[in-house]
Amino acid sequence: MAAEARRPRVAEIRDALENGILTGEVPAGERLDEQALADRFGVSRTPVREAVRQLASTGLVELIPNRGAFVRKVSTRELIEMFEVMAGLEAMAGRLATRRASPEQMGRLVAALEACERAAASGDTDAYYAENGVFHAAIYEASGNDFLIAEASRLHQRLMTYRRLQLRVPRRMGHSLAEHRAIVEAITAGDETQAETALREHITIQGERFADLVSILKGRDAAE
Repeated sequence: MAAEARRPRVAEIRDALENGILTGEVPAGERLDEQALADRFGVSRTPVREAVRQLASTGLVELIPNRGAFVRKVSTRELIEMFEVMAGLEAMAGRLATRRASPEQMGRLVAALEACERAAASGDTDAYYAENGVFHAAIYEASGNDFLIAEASRLHQRLMTYRRLQLRVPRRMGHSLAEHRAIVEAITAGDETQAETALREHITIQGERFADLVSILKGRDAAE
């Protein structure tokens, strides 16, 4: 029971720190003091340590032996490069999933899309983001390539903060849902080329999405 009670607190602490880092409230280079954070959130150091570890897995925080945890500054160039690689991995996963997905895997993908639709209808971006993760994981699984699944999942984890932040841009959630529908339509129709293209375009940061991302990062830098 204690472990179950701790998990929501870990998520709450992680999300608060993540938001602080992205808005510049917690500036790049700052050391995250476990005891100070534990006092701030009214918890022991254990959930704080787990929240910081999760942030380190996304690249927002760097763990330095014998020194502690420090906020990393991720450059626009680094982000764009990661999104470029992510787009390639997702495109490959979509092509392979179209070719290899079992009926059960196809059913999970359709169910994940329906969950995204319900979350979008509620207007809850956090709920949509959670279902979005399930949707993409279903595509990775259906690819049948364990190495691709591991690498795509790892990079998805690194980019999760920025992908969630993008959903706060007006109308982005609706656009994302429309793109999900097109992806599922292509995969269920057996159109490998269209599935690959749809997933690549879904992830690629260009045009308005690039401008939005730069605006977000500039706002963070100004706050710092």
